[in-house]
Amino acid sequence: MSTLPPCPSCGSEYTYEDGAMYLCPECAHEWAQDGSSEASNDDRIIKDANGNVLQDGDSVTVIKDLKIKGSSLVVKVGTKVKNIRLVDGDHDIDCKIDGIGAMKLKSEFVKRS
Repeated sequence: MSTLPPCPSCGSEYTYEDGAMYLCPECAHEWAQDGSSEASNDDRIIKDANGNVLQDGDSVTVIKDLKIKGSSLVVKVGTKVKNIRLVDGDHDIDCKIDGIGAMKLKSEFVKRS
């Protein structure tokens, strides 16, 4: 009989150990064995088009012309964006672009500069 605890996220009894963590194969939830802290979304890694890890405050360069939905404006290739902020969601970068304003970008269309 297994003495491992069930998954706190989905209740699955098929949890297993991996180092100092418990993992659930059904929902992919991870949590610490000592129960003191759970793995959070802050541990997510966002990478640019070249595979470089992005962090809050980085500067990036747009690698593709991006049409702005509902507008005739276009963010041109080579546009430099300073002081990005990483967020959850489909568009994982919040930023301000000179001449356009606040924007949300996908990390796959930028490279770290």
